[in-house]
Amino acid sequence: MGKRVLLVEDEPNIAEAIRFVLTRGGWQVETHADGRTALDRIRKAEADVIVLDVMLPGRSGFDILRDLRADERTAGLPVLMLTARGQRKDREIAEAYGANRYLTKPFANAEVLAAIEALAGGPAPADSAEGP
Repeated sequence: MGKRVLLVEDEPNIAEAIRFVLTRGGWQVETHADGRTALDRIRKAEADVIVLDVMLPGRSGFDILRDLRADERTAGLPVLMLTARGQRKDREIAEAYGANRYLTKPFANAEVLAAIEALAGGPAPADSAEGP
């Protein structure tokens, strides 16, 4: 069974592109698109890594991240912020709230995969049914 990623992204095309890249890399990917319910979904997901957009409907990814870090159950969960907001101020907010990594859109597929693998402590294990 591969490692799990919960992708909180409201843009369907971006979510599908990331899902494709990660699935090819051996990851199990679940998506969620609503900022209002994202925190509850993250708490239930049992994911190894969270990929979190900043601009979400209903609630900011920054607010979600702040709440994740304040909750002892999710405080240590690796979070990659992936956003179109690339200004220094946005990066500083993400760092202050406890983001582990911060990537801006547009992104290179390999860069996203490498960031997630680094946060999870390595690549997703290969499916044993596929052989060596």
